Amino acid sequence: MDKIKENREFFKANFDILKSIKTDKQKGIAAPSFQKKYDLNADLIELPPLSKDILTKPNVFDCIKDRRSIRKYSHEKISLSELSYLLWATQGIESVKDKFSALRTVPSAGCTHPFETYLIINNVIDLNSGIYRYLPLEHKLLFIKNLDNIEDKINKATPNQPFAQDFVSKSAVVFAWSCIPYRSEHRFSITAHKKILIDIGHVCQNLYISSESLNCGTCAIGIYDQDIIDNMLDLDGENEFVIYMACVGKKL
Repeated sequence: MDKIKENREFFKANFDILKSIKTDKQKGIAAPSFQKKYDLNADLIELPPLSKDILTKPNVFDCIKDRRSIRKYSHEKISLSELSYLLWATQGIESVKDKFSALRTVPSAGCTHPFETYLIINNVIDLNSGIYRYLPLEHKLLFIKNLDNIEDKINKATPNQPFAQDFVSKSAVVFAWSCIPYRSEHRFSITAHKKILIDIGHVCQNLYISSESLNCGTCAIGIYDQDIIDNMLDLDGENEFVIYMACVGKKL
């Protein structure tokens, strides 16, 4: 089978395969945590409470109609309240079902939610430039590290953009969603990976719509250097790796 045909087969529904497979969930193996562990002694950054008052375009019809991929941004900083809202809109937890699963603002196959949200902060009020991770259970930010020459590092991680080279580094914040595949593999075994790709699309679309409601522009990033971005975020590239990225900034 040639590679294109093989990849096309991956697109197709394959749920029947599970009839002949005993998943780790069926074996009674405990599910992984829905949030990656962190140092409990770390200083966490409080995110402002959610408020509809920050919305400049609260009508969802208008947001869907006006949504576009935006690659040019002003120098205006994004506020911490706006970032808080964008994080909630894309991975916010609405309720915890049990210690292994939680209901969020986006759907996920089997409520597995195999993603972590990393932020490369460049132009956000009251936040130093650097790398952060969103903790949805606490709705707080975990500071990971400073990043020298941040624009240069972002450009190297997102090369060969087809429409506007190096536009990502001009944004206020870059969302880098990592995937921890086992969260989904535990329940769906070898059928998990198609579902993971579908799920991350839900996440990014919520970023588009919520950004539009703030008069911010966003652009999904499908072209990135896997090794560079995984190393930048201190990911092992096997059990956790970046699966999708998007940047957000104030519109010109």
